[in-house]
Amino acid sequence: MNTFPKIHIRAGREKSLLRHHPWIFSGAVEKITGSPSEGAIVDVCAHNGHFIGRGYYSSKSQITVRVLTFKADEAVDEVFIRNIVMRASGMRTRAGAVLSSDSYRLIFSESDGLPGVIVDKYGDYLVCQFSTAGSEKLKPLIVSALNDIIQPKGIYDRSDVDSRSHEGLKPEKGLLLGAEPPEFVQIVENGIQLLVDIRNGHKTGFYLDQRESRRRLGEWIEGAGEVLNVFSYTGGFSISALKAGAGCVTNIDSSQGALNLCAQNVGLNGIDSAKSINITGDAFRVLREMSAEGRQFDIIVLDPPKFADSKAQVMKACRGYKDINMVALRILKPGGRLFTFSCSGLLEADLFQKIVADAALDAKCSLQFVERLSQPCDHPIHSAFPESAYLKGFVCVKI
Repeated sequence: MNTFPKIHIRAGREKSLLRHHPWIFSGAVEKITGSPSEGAIVDVCAHNGHFIGRGYYSSKSQITVRVLTFKADEAVDEVFIRNIVMRASGMRTRAGAVLSSDSYRLIFSESDGLPGVIVDKYGDYLVCQFSTAGSEKLKPLIVSALNDIIQPKGIYDRSDVDSRSHEGLKPEKGLLLGAEPPEFVQIVENGIQLLVDIRNGHKTGFYLDQRESRRRLGEWIEGAGEVLNVFSYTGGFSISALKAGAGCVTNIDSSQGALNLCAQNVGLNGIDSAKSINITGDAFRVLREMSAEGRQFDIIVLDPPKFADSKAQVMKACRGYKDINMVALRILKPGGRLFTFSCSGLLEADLFQKIVADAALDAKCSLQFVERLSQPCDHPIHSAFPESAYLKGFVCVKI
């Protein structure tokens, strides 16, 4: 067994590690023996020197170590990586993530035992994000395992996320292995055809975590004449609504490119283009304009981007969620349904529900919370890592 540099934890600061939480913050570190390089494998020891775990090191991030294993006899090597990929792939297959779509999240960072690694499958292509120095060092082993086990046409790198700067890494994007992906990869989700821009789209190209919520929208669509999809991106919710029988959908997004792709997706599914209306602009402003005009909708979908990236931003995020839900409720018909979401992991579901309830008070209406929505099975929530439970949503009826 190799001898690694050691990270010694301050007395009393090892409790979360003993519960197998994988993060070690800089304030918990008492001392470092050896000279670990950025992303290097290190052993984590308690104050008394006893082994706790093994992970990769970063001197630049507030998270000094991300633990990969809590087993002293387990090496972080090719076999270790292959076992993680096989376990993750097998779980998705058994859980049925492949039954309603040919696209799903294959590796979900800490939840699958690979902190800083996201791998999404879009049809025959894999898209990866490596957001930490340690995952960047493991990239060759991870890509090799993915290629051998999944056997995709190509593996594309979308490590162009801002969070890499916290680890002293520059953004990277490009082909890692195999064939270059086409301009748009066509996927199937719940019987709907969708074009995904994996090279330049948001995140890895699409919001796979809303697959089940899009399906549920279709099941709630009965009797809906007009639907409003706010932060619509490329129209996943919109097409689900239209295919289920909605009269028309109005899409609001700040990106003209996303709305252009939404229009292509509408045509791809054989839907009359007149039933899909696109508005390019700031969602907060457009909703207020609609309220001033007296517009009313049967169903409104609010799926905004993350409003809080740090604890310091949580209060501002709460105000943002309250404001946009309040304005949306003003233009929702009595008896109408609101599908409202938050992907801010720092905002707990109970707090988000309270924010929506307060928004209803300000909108001078009442709500029934009739269903909770969350991330699907290919975005598993790890028992020792509550931060993995990030997506929360509610179906509300205005009364």
